[in-house]
Amino acid sequence: MQRLWTPWRMEYIRSAADEEPAGCIFCELPGMGDDEAALILSREEHAFVMLNKYPYNPGHLMVAPFRHVGQLDDLSDEELLGTTKLLGHAVAALREAGEPHGFNIGMNVGRAAGAGIPDHVHWHVVPRWGGDHNFMPVIGQTKVLPELLDETYAKLRPHFGG
Repeated sequence: MQRLWTPWRMEYIRSAADEEPAGCIFCELPGMGDDEAALILSREEHAFVMLNKYPYNPGHLMVAPFRHVGQLDDLSDEELLGTTKLLGHAVAALREAGEPHGFNIGMNVGRAAGAGIPDHVHWHVVPRWGGDHNFMPVIGQTKVLPELLDETYAKLRPHFGG
């Protein structure tokens, strides 16, 4: 039997086991002052897009409003329009940079729906390629990612005006 070592996943496993996250990454990371370290690719007036630190696939992005809002219907029209436009920009950037064959785009609203950060709405944009799925997540509960986050960031950042 071969083993794949993914020690960086342990941070996620430990944090996922916590009942409540220590803070809100969608509030804390934009205030860091270092967008590259925070994995933020673009900021607009009401929303921003960032790489998921624990991606399902290379290029897995998240789009969130700046305002800490837990319910979709609590977003203002401006915030909803801003995040929707940024979702479109994210898809276009991923299409240009990685030529995926498709996308999964969605959100989990509330802990019961699978939201890891239930108090701040956000969308996931996951690029998909034919053949990007295999037995590893089912049998080994491990996802094999062929690209490091900093490489993905460097490849995508120019497509967001950077």
